[in-house]
Amino acid sequence: MLAESVKLSEACTVLKKKDVDEIIVVDDSYNPIGIVTDEDILTKISESLVNPSKTTLGDIMVFPLISIKENQILSEALELMREKKIRKLAVMSNSNLVVGILYLDTIVNLVKKSLVKQQKQSTLWGVIWNLGVVLQFTGVLMFIPGIVATLLNEPIVATGIYLMSVLLIISGFFMNSYGEKQPITLRGTAILVFASFVILVLFGMIPQLFVIQFDSSDPVELFADGFFESSSGFSTTGYSLLPNPEELPKSFIFYRGYAQFVGGLSFIYLIVTAFYSEKRINTMKGFISGNIPHLKELFAIITIIFSIYAVIIALLLFYLGDGDILVDFAIAFSALSTGGTSPDSKIFQEFTTPEFVVVIAGMILGALPFGFHYAFVRTKFLSINLTKEVAVYFCLLISFCIIFIFSMDVNWLDGVFNMVSASTTTGFATINLENLNPVSFTIIIIAMIIGGCGFSTTGGIKILRLTQLSKVRYIFGIKSANISESDRKDIISGIIILAPLLIMPLLVATHMASIGYDFQNAFFDGVSAITGTGHGAGTVSFALEPFMTIVFGIMMILGKAEIILLAYILVPRLMK
Repeated sequence: MLAESVKLSEACTVLKKKDVDEIIVVDDSYNPIGIVTDEDILTKISESLVNPSKTTLGDIMVFPLISIKENQILSEALELMREKKIRKLAVMSNSNLVVGILYLDTIVNLVKKSLVKQQKQSTLWGVIWNLGVVLQFTGVLMFIPGIVATLLNEPIVATGIYLMSVLLIISGFFMNSYGEKQPITLRGTAILVFASFVILVLFGMIPQLFVIQFDSSDPVELFADGFFESSSGFSTTGYSLLPNPEELPKSFIFYRGYAQFVGGLSFIYLIVTAFYSEKRINTMKGFISGNIPHLKELFAIITIIFSIYAVIIALLLFYLGDGDILVDFAIAFSALSTGGTSPDSKIFQEFTTPEFVVVIAGMILGALPFGFHYAFVRTKFLSINLTKEVAVYFCLLISFCIIFIFSMDVNWLDGVFNMVSASTTTGFATINLENLNPVSFTIIIIAMIIGGCGFSTTGGIKILRLTQLSKVRYIFGIKSANISESDRKDIISGIIILAPLLIMPLLVATHMASIGYDFQNAFFDGVSAITGTGHGAGTVSFALEPFMTIVFGIMMILGKAEIILLAYILVPRLMK
């Protein structure tokens, strides 16, 4: 604050020394009467008739001084700025002393921070509300195997399933009560999908702990074993610690297959699509590894189609063999969901060739894009790009089968069945996969890592992303300018998924080798877990320490939810 008699040259010196942009001009009684800004000074000095050494602040000040009391609110300040068309206000105390200056930019920054904070809170409560709907939907869906257990008079199984269902519904109800029904960001959607898988696996432990007679009473080991079995089910991996699953109650065998079927159809995406417009859903293609139009209609139809597939496969197996219809449904669910949980450790020993063909067909159906099945209902949807992806998959599958049969020296049916099982990431096996020779080991690892087609029930990196990764050479080459931003992000997404598919199994194998396990078999089982395959090479059993059992369970969840979700959560820029 300077007196109105101060010369411009002196005022400039003060402005520079104090590093400020404006001066409150006061009279002899120290009452504020006007304001001079650096812009005012520059404007006047540029006029040829103004002499800085003689012109005073009183000569150029803007008056009267426009001010606001310090106890007034921001909205009043904004209204005054708008009315007077100014960007700064002097702030006065009750005794009419200047106590500061309020800038429009300061208010704008505060508003921005407030909006960002509100958006984060809004996303959080939106995620909670949506998560509540997912849990309630799942709870209702899981009553079906509970009803089957009730009809078969297996009360322990029924109790475990009903308890899980009721807790899912109640938890979902409370989340709906505390959350808010509102749109969420794409990052929020990634959190929703990933959290859904984790929470469902935790709730899914209840039937496992009720029914399965685990070998330990240690709470940590019980948690690890239950977590592993539940992860294997909802992630459609098909791993199991149980050497003789045929000893389980029939209704629980049905439940295990049913849980895979539900997880394989990715019903969480079905729920997600209920809250978004078609345009917004299409921006989420990174979640589902496929740019598929008409997702709302597709999900409804694909659920019906896969249900029909399951009925047909189960009835064919029942007609061709001498099995139990519930066991046949469990196999059908596992095949279509590319889950691979076997209802009987010796069931394939009694299979006939026609039965093997039916199961192979079911696994392949699960490995094809949902859009491919949708094409049978909406033929106009079938595009040349989709056909190319399917053609590439079948070419690779045939090549894998031929190499595997000759390298393993097995009969053609065993070779085809086990390789189709690996390539579709199903995990059914009729041969011993421990200590494979280098060629067989390499080809089956590649098959599991690649997996099936994009937007299917399979795991792995998938054919769609494999074709995108084939363009990675252009990023570092002279043709990098020809790569679109969309393709560049697709390539980055593919790398983000591919790297952990190799790195995590290597870390697991290194640790397990240090405690006495075979490195190759441990690596094989690690790849099998994170790709959602479930092929076993002998390292996964009740003998596994609880920590590693939980690690395998986490790898199965990551394989199903896809690591790209974590990347979207941690690095939101990938979504833009």
